[in-house]
Amino acid sequence: MTVKRSFPRLAVAGATIAALAITGTAHAGQKPAGQKPAGPAKSFDRTATYPVFLNRPAGEDPTTETVAEISAVSEDGRTLVYTDALARRIGFLDISRADQPRGLGTLSLTQLGDAEDEPTSVAVVGRYVLVVVNTSASYTDPSGRLDVIELATRKRVRSLDLGGQPDSIAISADQRYAAIAIENERDEEATPPGGKKGDLPQAPAGFVQIVDLHGSDPQRWSLRTVPLTTADGRALPALTAAGITEPTDPEPEYVAINGRNQLVVTLQENNGIVLIDLPTGRITGAFSAGTASVDRIDTVKDGVINLTGSITDVPRESDAVAWIDDRYLATANEGDWRGGTRGWTVFDSRTGRVAWDAGNSFEWLAVRHGLHNEDRAGKKGTEPEGLAVAEFGGTRYAFVGSERSNFVAVYDVSKPTAPVFKQILATTNGPEGLLPIPSRGLLAVSSETDNAAVGVRASVSLYQLGKGTPGFPSIVSGPDATGAPIGWGALGALSADPKQPHLLYSVTDSAYAKTQVFTIDARKSPAVITGALPVRDERGEPVGYDAEGIFARPQGGFWLAVEGASGPENKLVRLDAAGVTRQVVPLPAEIAAGLGKQGFEGVTATTDKRGREIVWAVLQREVSTDPASVVRIGRYDVTAGTWSWFGYQLERTDVPGDWIGLSEITVVGDRLAVIERDKLNGPAAAIKRIYTVELPDGPAAPGPLKVLPKRLALDVLPALRATNGWTQEKLEGLTVAGNGQVYAITDNDGVQDATGETVLLRLGPSAKVFGHR
Repeated sequence: MTVKRSFPRLAVAGATIAALAITGTAHAGQKPAGQKPAGPAKSFDRTATYPVFLNRPAGEDPTTETVAEISAVSEDGRTLVYTDALARRIGFLDISRADQPRGLGTLSLTQLGDAEDEPTSVAVVGRYVLVVVNTSASYTDPSGRLDVIELATRKRVRSLDLGGQPDSIAISADQRYAAIAIENERDEEATPPGGKKGDLPQAPAGFVQIVDLHGSDPQRWSLRTVPLTTADGRALPALTAAGITEPTDPEPEYVAINGRNQLVVTLQENNGIVLIDLPTGRITGAFSAGTASVDRIDTVKDGVINLTGSITDVPRESDAVAWIDDRYLATANEGDWRGGTRGWTVFDSRTGRVAWDAGNSFEWLAVRHGLHNEDRAGKKGTEPEGLAVAEFGGTRYAFVGSERSNFVAVYDVSKPTAPVFKQILATTNGPEGLLPIPSRGLLAVSSETDNAAVGVRASVSLYQLGKGTPGFPSIVSGPDATGAPIGWGALGALSADPKQPHLLYSVTDSAYAKTQVFTIDARKSPAVITGALPVRDERGEPVGYDAEGIFARPQGGFWLAVEGASGPENKLVRLDAAGVTRQVVPLPAEIAAGLGKQGFEGVTATTDKRGREIVWAVLQREVSTDPASVVRIGRYDVTAGTWSWFGYQLERTDVPGDWIGLSEITVVGDRLAVIERDKLNGPAAAIKRIYTVELPDGPAAPGPLKVLPKRLALDVLPALRATNGWTQEKLEGLTVAGNGQVYAITDNDGVQDATGETVLLRLGPSAKVFGHR
């Protein structure tokens, strides 16, 4: 039985200006990154996010998995072409308007070859699209071809046999050469003689194909092979001398060409880098990517963001590579089976020495921006996979993409040995293709992760370089006592500080093993998390509550609304100012019995006419004994220790599998404001609203559940769409600060089954939002 495997790779993207200094490790006497004065006040801002499932062929099920991996652009910068290995096709987008990309359809490789053929990379030369196609029958019988497609007609005008399984392609600036990495990828399930499962070597060995682009007629183009082993399969002396891990099985991964037509090739699994002169096809250099030791990072998957771990002497195993200039090159050190150093590196191509290394700074960017993927902490962390370099308006930028934390970091590399971090760009899941389009001041990022089941789809995002303030980030963390960024995520609740008008509080939910209350300074833009208070149980031990609501009490301390995995586990928890649990109020048994896993979602409190503290809490979903689409608002009298309940009528959508629920409650004058939302995200999102109901002046009367009349205060969906990103599902936090401003926030689910982007919305004065004085 023959098998086919997808072998995609590549990447590039942008970001936002940081207040916290993020530094790398300088070499050769250079100053660390972050020490250079700030450059021109320009930044990349997201203009559009296009879900590529919208570009599917007519009649195809919209839930069918379809991705955008590597992308290229026409010479006029207006037509973007992307590969979709899963669907065995390439797609076309009209990006003439950066704010309104438009699908132009797809071209199926089934029509050009075999039904299992997969595009691995794509490039554009003149009026032709060069599509690199994997046609391998198996790992031991690799094959591939280069299809030349006329862009205007989408007709194939030529196909060249590549002689092996290809990965990436690069085009020289003078368009005289194309270079293709023929990887002949290893089988991770195979065991070579004397080795372990997945080990090298696994024949046949990979090599490089040079395409001589003789003029504009593809019929005149020809191939030249650059072997990376001897004719009889032995190691080349140059690779052996460079310390390549297994030089008889080089497995070239990624290619890039400088202005002198020097090709650089990464040998990811072999932790090596090879230089080739394209005019002659001669190998001019080879060196190891080396190892790195990185301190103060999270290395354990335990539900806690703990930046005290380290990795020692780990191979970089670089994936993407790009020339900064004709001498210095940069690599994204994703790692493969033995390595990955969670950052990126600048090498001097003349010596093979490290000129600069990011150290822990790339990981810290993820933590600071709430994009740390704790699920990957014990593996390769952020996994910087893609990297591209381009000049915009006289400034040379490097774009480094994080496959696992869904962002692209942007650096000024005007001085190659001292990159300066400029900003971070939020992306959709698995940013794979990074495509600078300097002629139009654009960056395109294509993403490879598509999951219709959770509504997070693969996309192409566009970012424009301009002078305005970028929309992302809206919230970041400051340093802790050690100088490391405070780890955060899953902010599903908000509360105002009762005394300080600019301060807000939020709390983590079950995305993390240990609950923390965060202090947020909203005076700044982006807002800054300035403190993290560990929450403890009655014995003073760290505790992991699924806290979905928080209220900062004027009397001191906090109320938490804790959701349970089952009804009986729902409870209200009162903390003192030190974060220690002082009171637990269980949900009444008769209510808990009718709940599933969606219980308490918000909490607030008032003081009645007799000076008693009254706690108000909402249940997200219906109790089974209540009318359909009616959820409960609870009133708990702290002094009396009694509950009473009011009803709230939910809206509906006609989307199969969707449900509506409440996510927050807060007091606004003589009314209670709640968030009502659906479970939809992206272009499907429909209900993200704030409603108000009259604040009852006493407990509910006995008898049937009284449904409180509601009125719409604000439809928040337009504000969420205004980010031009993936519209977030979980609008879950709402409060009115002491300064009268209304804030709302989205829960990023700890970067699990979500893009990971957190949106803190500043919705305006309370008087405007809620129509009161």
